[in-house]
Amino acid sequence: MKNYQDIAPAEAAQRLDEFRIVDVREPREWKGDLGHIPGAEFLPLGEVGSLNRLQDDPRPLLLICRSGKRSEKACELLYELKFQSPHNLAGGMLEWDRLGLAAENRS
Repeated sequence: MKNYQDIAPAEAAQRLDEFRIVDVREPREWKGDLGHIPGAEFLPLGEVGSLNRLQDDPRPLLLICRSGKRSEKACELLYELKFQSPHNLAGGMLEWDRLGLAAENRS
């Protein structure tokens, strides 16, 4: 049983203001070809478990990576750290880009 919810990019794009958006990719990806979702915070996967600053915001978390795999890991880790119902962007930035959804800082 998953401890997080997957959300499709098209739905996420319509609901972005409901979430605290956290991109868990590496620095080169954040500024790479796919860019990042407007309003997203950058927090590489390796730092997710060590930071309590994510608890400062009451909005549900939407975790993002390139394909959705690392963000799944981030969701599981955050659930273990007592974050309720984190959300994973299904298909990640690859699917977001394929649908032509808004992104910033594409190289």
